[in-house]
Amino acid sequence: MSFAQLKKNRAQALQKLSTELQTVDKTGFEDPNKGKYWTITRDSTTGNGNAIIRFLMGNPLSDDDPSYVKYWDHAFKGPTGQWYIEKSRTTLGEPDPVGEYNSKLWNSGDEEKKEIARKQKRNLRYVANILVVKDPANPENEGKVFLFRYGKKIHDKIIKMDNPEYDGDEKINPFDLWEGVNFRLRVKTVANFPNYDDSEFDRRTSAISDDEDEIERVFESRHNLSELIDPSSFKSYDELKARLDIVLGNSEGNSGGGRSNKALAFDDEEDDKEEEDSRYNLSSRMKSAEPDEIKSAPAKEQKTAKNVSLDDDDDDMAYFQNLTKK
Repeated sequence: MSFAQLKKNRAQALQKLSTELQTVDKTGFEDPNKGKYWTITRDSTTGNGNAIIRFLMGNPLSDDDPSYVKYWDHAFKGPTGQWYIEKSRTTLGEPDPVGEYNSKLWNSGDEEKKEIARKQKRNLRYVANILVVKDPANPENEGKVFLFRYGKKIHDKIIKMDNPEYDGDEKINPFDLWEGVNFRLRVKTVANFPNYDDSEFDRRTSAISDDEDEIERVFESRHNLSELIDPSSFKSYDELKARLDIVLGNSEGNSGGGRSNKALAFDDEEDDKEEEDSRYNLSSRMKSAEPDEIKSAPAKEQKTAKNVSLDDDDDDMAYFQNLTKK
């Protein structure tokens, strides 16, 4: 189209613009994980909540269909006001730019830099398929299968079912569809953070249903867990490095130095508060947004996402005691 034609048809351009604006307003951002993950609803006044869920087993005959998966990630807000929420390549046994940057901060010997490293340390995540048995706040979820993201404390409770603490306690596979147990998820607010210590498994085993067809329906409704830890689901080192530089405001890319297998990861295994999944609702949008869009995330959700240093006030040194200056 010539410039003269452009000028002649500018009325059509206005109509096109109007259509585009209406389309964007109607469509908005579509969360790719919408409907997949379940989170417990907490009372807006007390901060407490409860529900009953059932962990679902994978296919014991397939290595590609596990009962749960685990990975590491980082979630923190940089000095630019932007967020870094990405899975860590240390999950794959490879160097990660945040781990390298944290090592650099810690090895500086500067206490302020060490505190930054603590807030940016990696977090351990577990994900499993669950059946929602009872959800008082959202009864429409009952009978449905979701992904459930949880931390090490809940995982320790799963391990105890397979390795009972006391003589006489039966060894139970809580994921079993026929002889598993319900999990009573209870959350309360402790020191302004959600706490799940009162959560527990029932001791009485049962099938998830008396109807074999219903059990099969539930089993077939599970989501693919393997794709969460597939190497293709992780951003490359260079992509993560570029994102980290944006979050830190390093236009010349001086955050982490070169790749190094000697870079040490900063672990947060005692991760109880990460189960407050509003942070992940924010994360899913961030991963599809441009940097400027991330900066405009709702203040309420930003406040939730900020709480990434979890249950470690008395144990910070335990996370870093094996670190030595280069």
